[in-house]
Amino acid sequence: MFTRRNALLTSALAAGTLATPLHALAQSGKKDSLTLAMTLEPTGLDPTAGAASSIAEITLYNIYETLTKINADGSVAPLLAESWEISPDLKTYTFRLRKGVKFHNGEPCNAEAVKFSFDRAGGEKSTNKDKRTFANLVTQVVDEHTVVLLNKEIDPDLPFLLGQATAIIVEPKTADSNASKPVGTGPYTLGAWNRGSSVTLAAWPGWRNAGPIRIRRATFRFIPDPAAQVAALLAGDVDMFARVTPRSLAQFKGNPRYQVVLSGSRAKTILAINNAKAPLQDLRVRQAIAAAVDRKAVIQGAADGLGVPIGSHYVPGALGYVDTTGINPYDPEKAKRLLAEAGIKTPLSLTMTLPPAPYARQGGEVIAAQLAKVGITLKLQNVEWAQWLSGTFGGKNYDLTMISHVEPFDLANFTKPDYYWGYRSEKFNQLYSHIQNAARPADRARLLGDAQRLLAEDCVHAFLYQPQWVTVAHKDLRGLWKDMPIFVNDLSALSWA
Repeated sequence: MFTRRNALLTSALAAGTLATPLHALAQSGKKDSLTLAMTLEPTGLDPTAGAASSIAEITLYNIYETLTKINADGSVAPLLAESWEISPDLKTYTFRLRKGVKFHNGEPCNAEAVKFSFDRAGGEKSTNKDKRTFANLVTQVVDEHTVVLLNKEIDPDLPFLLGQATAIIVEPKTADSNASKPVGTGPYTLGAWNRGSSVTLAAWPGWRNAGPIRIRRATFRFIPDPAAQVAALLAGDVDMFARVTPRSLAQFKGNPRYQVVLSGSRAKTILAINNAKAPLQDLRVRQAIAAAVDRKAVIQGAADGLGVPIGSHYVPGALGYVDTTGINPYDPEKAKRLLAEAGIKTPLSLTMTLPPAPYARQGGEVIAAQLAKVGITLKLQNVEWAQWLSGTFGGKNYDLTMISHVEPFDLANFTKPDYYWGYRSEKFNQLYSHIQNAARPADRARLLGDAQRLLAEDCVHAFLYQPQWVTVAHKDLRGLWKDMPIFVNDLSALSWA
């Protein structure tokens, strides 16, 4: 837990991240461009306005910057803030900003811009997915390069949260158009967006430390189909694919042209249940669904075995983790009894909405077969990512959906009455408030364990697994993250050998 942070800025961002396709490498010695691939295309480029992690994969630390920066090992370093201090009561943060920083449009990035950004993120009209965090903050401008954050709660994770995409510092005059015309302080600007195909970023010569940037151009291609992902890598059309389909592992692991990185994560892959819809608001029905699911078989089918079973919305390695997989274990006979106790006449027909990510499409097939054995018939509804965001996440129009929540600290979502899964529990709300005001790490860990158990006992979802992510890249690309505490492609950290 942070008790005081006064981190001096000791170095600039590392060299840029772009690389040419394999065939281009043979023809050019410059190596100043890079083609990356992603499974999902974002619907916009403003991470303060949308919940999709794909926005941050393109924009965070590239177009936009934050006060702090999250490293691959989960540690926090200075970025737009050169240093910060935390008061003894852990509620007051004083940030000293880097001087001379400008936005892409030439406007200064100063304390007023920080206040505008955080006030906007926590304001009444905010659609920021971390709105609760910013609504608890009061931002005070001390001078042009000093801001004080007064937090209503004790949150030792705040420096980490301020390095996430929801905490980007935006330029007040252009903030409302960031979804299509992003303006930030980062080393790259938007070059082109060919919707349905790719986004291209270009190095910004006006960046404060543009000299070390080696990559002048980066193109993000969108390839949801697993077979097409593998084909693009094998053809040399893509230099790097973070979180590629795990079924690619065998084809690339022994190939000397590539490097393969298996990354740990804080993600939670779940079978999300709409708690607000009949008959899913009945605890016994949710418990029956969970009891019908064999987590190990799902991990094998959805992720080729690259995952660890979880029993709640929390993962091994996080502070206060407890193993809750025994609360709702795989037990098909119990599932049948629970459905009978709930008065459900089988077959019970439900719809399972699946986004285009391979783990969801593949895992959905496995889960449908498992639930059929206990009398639950699933209609699998495949939707595009934009449809999932608008209809499932936004409109709450679903029964079940398989999705991976990748944010490290997202238990607060269970306190949101209007969140897409419709869970409402005053007991959990009170427990989460205690967590946020626990100053001692031991107390916080104990309360986090209680929260995990409560979510499992309420069987909010069928909690499935903590995924491992597979990154495949050209063998000469340097700076790949070993672990992925957040979803980001930090172009400034990459370079060619």
